[in-house]
Amino acid sequence: MNQPLAYVHPSAKIANNVVIEPFTTIHKNVEIGSGTWIGSNVTIMEGARIGKNVRIFPGAVISSIPQDLKFEGEDSLAIIGDGCTIRECATINRGTNALGHTKLGTNCLIMAYAHVAHDCVLGDHVILVNGVALGGHVEIDDWAILGGLSAVHQFIHIGAHAMIGGGSLVRKDIPPYVKAAKEPISFVGVNSIGLRRRGIDAGVINQLQEIYRIIFQKHYNTTQAMEIIETEIEATKERDNILQFLRNSKRGIMKGFTLTKNAG
Repeated sequence: MNQPLAYVHPSAKIANNVVIEPFTTIHKNVEIGSGTWIGSNVTIMEGARIGKNVRIFPGAVISSIPQDLKFEGEDSLAIIGDGCTIRECATINRGTNALGHTKLGTNCLIMAYAHVAHDCVLGDHVILVNGVALGGHVEIDDWAILGGLSAVHQFIHIGAHAMIGGGSLVRKDIPPYVKAAKEPISFVGVNSIGLRRRGIDAGVINQLQEIYRIIFQKHYNTTQAMEIIETEIEATKERDNILQFLRNSKRGIMKGFTLTKNAG
């Protein structure tokens, strides 16, 4: 470390082989794991817990206080898992009393100017493309990808392996394994390419396509669709993940794909 042009609070706990570039500021009550690189002009504020082999690029701000008028200065954390990359000018706020922390899993990629608000929880291998904005209390499961400039309403849940098109406004929960796009955000297919890249068997992908035909294309309501899936589709880990996601959805899930005719 030993970077004379950076400010590191004396009580911060920094592993011996962390690299801190000039003009970075690290506040008290911060912990940073070994192998992490912190670029110039980064600000890491109270409550940051940064894992091993993390890369944080210039201009990023980690663990600043929530942009929430209910926040009253309570102790809380921003937790960054091992192997994450935080690109230029991304912002990650710490939690509030509601959860107590904001958390990124391992090997996430948070691209430039993305914002992760208070009490968000991201799984492993999540990608937020440039300019993505998450409201508070958003939950994103493993391997999900959000396209650039997407905006996610507070308390939304996005399932594992979901892929959301750039510029989307996400006001409803997005189930796992799907592609979502359009306005209002809608089902546009199973994320079959992403699943194949991650080694998911073709038989599983075919089953997922049948499940989502039942949910989104056969005009059942969600309760009816769940009953049919439980009785007619063979039990697998992926099937059960979908059913659990639907049962736990608090904001309701996105719409099915519909064709709209041009006016006139």
